[in-house]
Amino acid sequence: MKFIPTKLAGAYIVEPELIRDDRGFFARSWCHQEFSQQGLNPHLVQCNISFNAHWGIIRGMHYQAAPHAEVKLVRCTRGSIYDVIIDLRPDSATFKQWISVELTANNHLALYIPAGFAHGFQTLEPETEVFYQMSEFYHPESARGLRWNDPAFGVDWKLEPVMISDRDQSYPDFVPDEILKF
Repeated sequence: MKFIPTKLAGAYIVEPELIRDDRGFFARSWCHQEFSQQGLNPHLVQCNISFNAHWGIIRGMHYQAAPHAEVKLVRCTRGSIYDVIIDLRPDSATFKQWISVELTANNHLALYIPAGFAHGFQTLEPETEVFYQMSEFYHPESARGLRWNDPAFGVDWKLEPVMISDRDQSYPDFVPDEILKF
C-alpha cells in the first residue's frame, strides 16, 4: 500500500498496490503491520456500510467527541463520492481547514481520517456504497456534527445537494469553544 500524505496532518490517501494478471487484480486494502509502521492507528473495532440510492446525497459532517473520538478508514466500493474532512483539532496548524478526495469503486483509494476530524461525503452517482472501518464503537452520547454548509469552513461541494437528512441540516453554526478535546 502507498500512504500519500494530505495537506492536513495525519490524514492520508491510501492507495492499494494492484497485482494484476489475466483474471483481474489482487490488492491489500488494510494491514495492521503496515498501518502501524506508518504511525497510524491500526485498531479496528467496527465496519459499516452506507448505501445511497441517488446522486447528490450529502451525509455529514460527523465525528465522535472524546472520550470516544474515532479514526476512520473510508473507501467507496460501488459508485463514487466526493469525500470531505475538516480538521477540528484546536491545537493543529490546519485547524478548520478541509480537503476533499474523490473516492470511486474504480480508483480503489481510501481516506484515512484521524481522530479529531469531521467527515462527510456527497454521492456523485446513484447506487453508491461506502465502506467504513472505525477504531471506536459508536457511542450516541459522543456523536456530534457540523452543518454541511457552515460558513466557518466554506466547503466547496461538487454538486448542488439533492438530499440531506434533517439532522445534518439542523446543526448550529460552528463555535470553536464547543469542540471537545480529541
